[in-house]
Amino acid sequence: MDMAQGLNITRQEPMSPELKEKSRKFLLWIGLVSIAMMFAGLTSGYIVRRQTGTWMVFELPFTFWISTAIIIISSISMNWCTQLIRKNSLNMLSTAVLTTLILGVAFGVFQFISWYVLISKNIYFTGTESNASASYLYVLCALHLCHILGGLIALSVVYFKARRKRYTADNHLGIKLCATYWHFLDGLWVYLFIFMLIMR
Repeated sequence: MDMAQGLNITRQEPMSPELKEKSRKFLLWIGLVSIAMMFAGLTSGYIVRRQTGTWMVFELPFTFWISTAIIIISSISMNWCTQLIRKNSLNMLSTAVLTTLILGVAFGVFQFISWYVLISKNIYFTGTESNASASYLYVLCALHLCHILGGLIALSVVYFKARRKRYTADNHLGIKLCATYWHFLDGLWVYLFIFMLIMR
């Protein structure tokens, strides 16, 4: 008698690649919807707080425009990654991923520069000289940057796997999930930037 049968242990069949892809995409979309709801709540709170009459109006630093251009370009380079893997162009894939990674880091750098510019103009996150308008701006940007950090970690994993040629045209789920997340962060930042421009 088989030991597993004697112990009434049932062997589970390994998950098929198709089911694995569907489950991971489903989990990713749950995460993206949760992030979207969080920022929707914050921007709604921003609008409500703005109506109180104690709202300070200030110009956004020009570096925010630069960081916006950078993240849009990074989304284009991320799309280049997906096109390359679909064509099985493995030699250029790691270069495309690294380009996206560098652009993502540059976006973060310009976010910090923007905060430095704001502080130099006495626009603080907290303290006696702070205002709710500045606090909301810092919170929105910082939370988005935290998610960018998660995207950079994912891109780093994809980069090292691409260097080792672990992806193929028929097996590149990691790239597809990373691309979906990165494009989402791109669109989210464009929304936040336009929102902050309009709702000054």
